[in-house]
Parts: sequence; C-alpha cells; structure tokens
Amino acid sequence: MHFEIPFYGHENIRSLHPKTIEITTHPNLTLNGDCIIGVKANYACNDIPERLKSLLQNSKSEISCTILVKELKFRIKGKGSEKLTLTNPHDIVIRTSSFVCPRTLATNCDAAANTIPRQMVKLLRDQDARGIFVIEVT
Repeated sequence: MHFEIPFYGHENIRSLHPKTIEITTHPNLTLNGDCIIGVKANYACNDIPERLKSLLQNSKSEISCTILVKELKFRIKGKGSEKLTLTNPHDIVIRTSSFVCPRTLATNCDAAANTIPRQMVKLLRDQDARGIFVIEVT
C-alpha cells in the first residue's frame, strides 16, 4: 500500500536528531524540534487510513518512507509493530529504536534526521518549499 502526505518547509528546520524523523501538522517550529523535517502536513498518525494502519501494526511488515523535495529523494526503511497505536492527531515520527508512542509510525529504521542529505535540508529551510512524505508497506 502507498500513501502520500504533503508538507511544507520552515526556516527553523535543522534535521540534526540522531534517532528520529518527524513531520507535523503544526505550522510553526522552534529550534528545539531538531528531528522535524516538515510542517503543515496534511495528515498525522490519527489520519492514516485504517487499511494502512493495520499493515503498519504488523511486526512482519517492511515499511519504506520516502521524502521527496523537488528532484531530491531520500528513502528510509523500517519495521511495523503490533504495539503501534497511530493515534496522535498532529505528528508522525519514524524511529531508529523500537520505542513506541502514539506518534510512532515505524520502528527500527535505518536512518534518522541527521542522515538526510544537507542539500535537501537546505531546501526545506524555505517556508514555501513543498515536500511529500511517502509511506509504502509490504
């Protein structure tokens, strides 16, 4: 299954966190949000279609998240978990660890915010930059 979430950049995007990547529906971002790579997202965990949620909540599922900004593409691979609740109304977080909370979309991912190419991060520092966060589950 394939699901796309449009989002926007923000001048405070730093993308420095070593364990997570986050997109949020909130329009603002402080410098403390160093894992956030996008704001004003159209969807959060709570908004994900039920069919996709059931796939994400399977520990055997392979999850691929792709960040698209202009011609740039960055892919992250992770795992599903039966512990996922996917109930947060504002955020989506993917994690390199197995930690789960209502914001968690995928665990045991092979990348974090600090591994996103700096060229992509530079583009995302423009508030008019548009990105797409693509979720695919097999």
